[in-house]
This record gives sequence, structure tokens and C-alpha cells, in this order.
Amino acid sequence: MKATVTVTSRGLVTLPAKLRKLLGLKADDQLIAEATPEGLLLRPAVTLPVEIYSDRRLREFDEAEAELARFLPRQIKHKSKKTRRR
Repeated sequence: MKATVTVTSRGLVTLPAKLRKLLGLKADDQLIAEATPEGLLLRPAVTLPVEIYSDRRLREFDEAEAELARFLPRQIKHKSKKTRRR
């Protein structure tokens, strides 16, 4: 699908609704704009949420790891320690 769009004085471009629907674009989706020999390429940007761990969340990780360690055979623990020393 091709569409003609206009760049405003502020640099804004509105993509027609049919094009957004075809590409699965929603409000607040981010795009990467790239200049190519053929012209302007717009492609979806992959963004991942960032979680900043609180002290409480870190304790939860430590508790879960300690609980898991109780169920692991001792041989696996010893092997992993030997592997770390090398």
C-alpha cells in the first residue's frame, strides 16, 4: 500500500489509518526512521520494559534461589563450585 503524507512545520507526519491498521501500529508505538538510498524507511522499534529492582525484590530473588538450593543435590552444588574456580 502506498500513501501520500505531509510533513508539518514541526516535523510531524500522520500515517493514514488504513496504513496503521495494515501494519498493526497503535498510538505511542515507536518507529525507527532511517535514510536509505531509496528514501526514508520507517520500521517498528523494539523496546523492552526496564525493571529497577528494589531491595525487597532483590530479597525475593535471594529467597527463591535459597529455596531452590535446598532441592538441588549436593553433587551439582560441588560441581558448580569447582567449575567457577577454574
